[in-house]
Amino acid sequence: MAPWSLVTPASRGIGFHLTRHLLRTTPFAVVATARKDMQGVKREIMEDLKDIDEKRLTVLELDVTDENTILRAAEDAKSQFPEKDNHLHLAFCMPGILYPEKAPAQLDHQQLTDTFAVNTIGPLLITKHFSPFLPRKSNSTPLIPLDTSSTNDSWLPPHAVWLNMSARVGSTTDNTLGGWYSYRSSKAGVNSLTKSFDISVKQRSGENAMAMSYHPGTVKTGLSKEFWGKVKEEKLFSPEFAVEKMCDVVGSVGLEGRGKFWDWKGVEVPP
Repeated sequence: MAPWSLVTPASRGIGFHLTRHLLRTTPFAVVATARKDMQGVKREIMEDLKDIDEKRLTVLELDVTDENTILRAAEDAKSQFPEKDNHLHLAFCMPGILYPEKAPAQLDHQQLTDTFAVNTIGPLLITKHFSPFLPRKSNSTPLIPLDTSSTNDSWLPPHAVWLNMSARVGSTTDNTLGGWYSYRSSKAGVNSLTKSFDISVKQRSGENAMAMSYHPGTVKTGLSKEFWGKVKEEKLFSPEFAVEKMCDVVGSVGLEGRGKFWDWKGVEVPP
C-alpha cells in the first residue's frame, strides 16, 4: 500500500508551509488544495525545493463552501491513488475564518453563516468525501516502513492520522474571556465532529487510523494578523515552527490520543 498525504487548504498560511514540510520530510505524494490558481500555488510551494520531484505534488481545486468542488477533488484523488494499492496516511483539514465579535450586538447573520460554513461544515464535507481513502482494518500493518535512523521522516506515525484544525478558544471548559461567539462555537463544533468521526474511523480502520483535533497556538498568518501586536513575541509562532510542532504531536500522541483535542505542546485540551 502506497501512502499519500492531503493538505486542505494549502495556498497560504499553515497549509502552505505544511505542504512544503511534508515534501521535505516524507517520501509521500502530497495532494494540496486551493480555491483558484492551482498552477500558481504549486509553483509557489515548489519554490526553492530543488531536490524534490515536483511530480510528488498535486494541487486540486477545492472550495469548502462548494461540495461539488470537494467531490471533484476526491474523484481526482481516487483516479491518481486507486484505493486497492494506496491509502491516505496523513490528512490535515484546516479551513478557517474568524470574525472576532466582542458582544452579542456585533453578531451578523451572514458572518455567522460564513463562519460555520467554512470552519465546521467544510471539514464535515471533506470528511464525507476523503475519509474513504483511509486504510481499512484489513490493510497490512505496519502501513509504512519506518526508518527511525532518518532525521527527516522519523516523526511519521505507523498508523494513519486525520487532523482537524481547531483552536483553544473552541474549548468550552477553557473559556474564561467570552466573546468571539462564532469562531468559538464553530471550533467547538470541530472538536465534536472529530470525536464522532474517530469512533467511525475506529470501527472501519481499527488501529490503522485515528482522528484528532489540534490547536497550533497563535501563528503569524493572515487569520491572526489583527492580533499580532497583542501577543507576546515568544507566543507568536512562525508558520514554519508551528508546522514542526504539529508534525511532532501527530507523530507522538499515539492511538491512545484518538478522538481528543491536542495543543502544540502535546497537552490535551479539555472539551
